[in-house]
Amino acid sequence: MFDLGWTELLVIGVVALIVVGPKDLPVLFRSIGRFMGKARGMAREFSRAMNEAADDAGVADVAKTFKSAANPVSSAMDGVKDAAKAMTDINPDSHTGKLSAERQEAKKKIELSAAKAAAERKAREAKEAADKVAKMEAAAKPDATDTKDAS
Repeated sequence: MFDLGWTELLVIGVVALIVVGPKDLPVLFRSIGRFMGKARGMAREFSRAMNEAADDAGVADVAKTFKSAANPVSSAMDGVKDAAKAMTDINPDSHTGKLSAERQEAKKKIELSAAKAAAERKAREAKEAADKVAKMEAAAKPDATDTKDAS
């Protein structure tokens, strides 16, 4: 539509300030904003109506047919994706669905035990590090008193 940069907007603002005056300028900008909002709303409604009309006419099906005719590899991949999606939609009452639920429970148990083990390991490492710091501090204290006595 319009391609206005910051410099063009600045020139328009200065001209509007000179022509309209500083007192009426906010009113002018507010009315322009309302007009632009109404125009955008009408454009959005028009686009929505055109898309609904196209959907009702079956344009999407025709476009899909043209796409598959123009690019058979892509249409074959779409077929594979649809088949894979159909295979992953599992009925929870079927044998496969029950196995999937059991596997999900086992996965949760494994994740829980791994998280517990990691927390225990980190706690143990933190305790070991604190013990090491305490030992180093204890070892450093007599050295500090020795240097004071020497001075």
